[in-house]
Amino acid sequence: MTHAAPAPAPETLRVQKTRIACDGTGDGLANAALGHPRVWLEIDPDEGYVDCGYCDRRFILAGGIADTA
Repeated sequence: MTHAAPAPAPETLRVQKTRIACDGTGDGLANAALGHPRVWLEIDPDEGYVDCGYCDRRFILAGGIADTA
């Protein structure tokens, strides 16, 4: 039996800080009515990334364990 690979996150962003905000608009500065409520996310250094529970955007800590770029 083969297992399907998990679907990739819709968008992946490399960030410099472990605490970031996401409102689904892309840059965090646009009209929030176009996205979702702003949420603060914390990247666990042992994982190196965090996914937004609203838009599934993935934030990867630059230079962290999950950063393959």
